[in-house]
Amino acid sequence: MNKKIAVPVDENGVLDGHFGHCKFFEIITVEGNTILSNEKVVPPLHEPGLLPKWLAEKGATDVLAGGMGYKAIQIFNYNNVNVFVGAPQLQAAELVNGFLDGSIVFNANYCDH
Repeated sequence: MNKKIAVPVDENGVLDGHFGHCKFFEIITVEGNTILSNEKVVPPLHEPGLLPKWLAEKGATDVLAGGMGYKAIQIFNYNNVNVFVGAPQLQAAELVNGFLDGSIVFNANYCDH
């Protein structure tokens, strides 16, 4: 089964630590431990509760983020999307590969609001 892993990124493709105000999302489709495709999309303007629904509609199965508010995590979970916070600031593909092979350590949620 394919997964779609969404990563909030800046203009250079590096994890953006502020999920709700990122400039782009990279949506990376994987099968097993292999990246099949990578799509960079511009999110809609920030509005509380919108991004979890929007990414779920785009088929995201997982989200890797530096930090995220508790309410957003709840909305993702409600929409059957797994959330992993505390990700290190790496290029999206590097982060996804580390997530898939278990070499990335997720620390504390960096969101404090």
